[in-house]
Amino acid sequence: MEEDREAPKRPLLDNNGGELRRDFSSTSVTFIVVFSTLVAASGSYVYGNAVGYSSPAKSGIVNDLGLTLAEFSIFGSIQSIGAMFGALGSGKLADVIGRKGAMGVSNIICITGWLAIAFAKGAWWLDVGRFLVGCGIGLISYVVPIYIAEITPKNVRGTFLSTKHLMISFGKALFFLIGSVVSWRTLALIGLVPCLFQLLGLLFIPESPRWLMKMELVKKFENSLYRLRGENADISEEKAEIKDYTEYCKKISGDGILSLFQRKYAFCLTIGLGLLLFQQFGGLGGIVFYTSTILQSAGFPSNIGSVVVGIAQISATGICLGCFLTGLSFLLKDLHFGEKPTPVLALVGILVYYASFGVGMEGMPWIIASEILPINIKGSAGSVINVASWSSSWLVSYSFNFIFEWSSAGVCAANVLFIWKLVPETKGRTLEELQASLITRPSPQ
Repeated sequence: MEEDREAPKRPLLDNNGGELRRDFSSTSVTFIVVFSTLVAASGSYVYGNAVGYSSPAKSGIVNDLGLTLAEFSIFGSIQSIGAMFGALGSGKLADVIGRKGAMGVSNIICITGWLAIAFAKGAWWLDVGRFLVGCGIGLISYVVPIYIAEITPKNVRGTFLSTKHLMISFGKALFFLIGSVVSWRTLALIGLVPCLFQLLGLLFIPESPRWLMKMELVKKFENSLYRLRGENADISEEKAEIKDYTEYCKKISGDGILSLFQRKYAFCLTIGLGLLLFQQFGGLGGIVFYTSTILQSAGFPSNIGSVVVGIAQISATGICLGCFLTGLSFLLKDLHFGEKPTPVLALVGILVYYASFGVGMEGMPWIIASEILPINIKGSAGSVINVASWSSSWLVSYSFNFIFEWSSAGVCAANVLFIWKLVPETKGRTLEELQASLITRPSPQ
């Protein structure tokens, strides 16, 4: 087989398959890197608005449009179905028209969706709008971390990638807060603002140099790298590393969906798929979409709870607040409520969940996935794991209203074991040397 032929010389690997560390001087952080990251991460803010919309808007939508429980469950979950469709083409679209182009398309789709929701007169248009917003965030959930990972120097890549999660959390939190004081139609119109900001910002940021190199646009590749590292920076070694690795990837296999089934990609795909599936089955979609329902079922005023949850997501003291309220809830239980769970305890559970889950599993899976997927399969592999993530998100969000007894403790425990045994450390390594090490590593037995 072709795969068994003598492979071309692997960049970043010695003759024994060990990594050859490279360290080059062009790792300073420039203004354009910071600005480009903020523009890209504003797409994650759009994502946060989208997933944080349904909970504060639920009571207003149900009262104004007279939706049944089943109809609102469809509204809550159809965003994930839309995201599946967006995810299906996310990798290919980002490979064909570029990372910037894919972000622009996603914003246009989201703008159309928010307008449909804001002016909906019935459940049908409401669902159409929600579906379109889902398509947009399904696309943007893939391309934002990919773009940020491809433009940032290795020594600050993790820090810059964390802005994606920060903006998602900030977007959710603000919609929880704003949604408690404005109507659901106004809240949908507010969702247009970050979409328009990113569309404008895309005009001023460079395209990913790694994508340009893959498309063999060498001159544009060099110009992009100079813009990102500074006009006077020495980019010779970084340029050579990206060029060598891109050419190597093109020689060892194609970039189609069938390339994913080669054994050398089994390990990185296992990590990417595993992390994103564990993220969703940890209950993320259900908790985010139905926070107000959980609080109402426990007897806690949902509007007050939404404000507290919003503040807790923004505040770095969320965990401390959760610990304090935990002790308070047990005291109230002993004094007043016997063995019946208290409304405060329900709020505590949500606060602790948001604080602890947000520290790691809400943001890290996509960060790691954007780092470990080789450039030649990034489009097809990204689409596969993105579809898997949104499919599981739909399953969780749709079933949550009907199976309130859902427990994710066992899933989270298995996730800890998975991360401990399989997930590599990515800190301080260039994308090229990290991906080369995973390709040559034997798949787990």
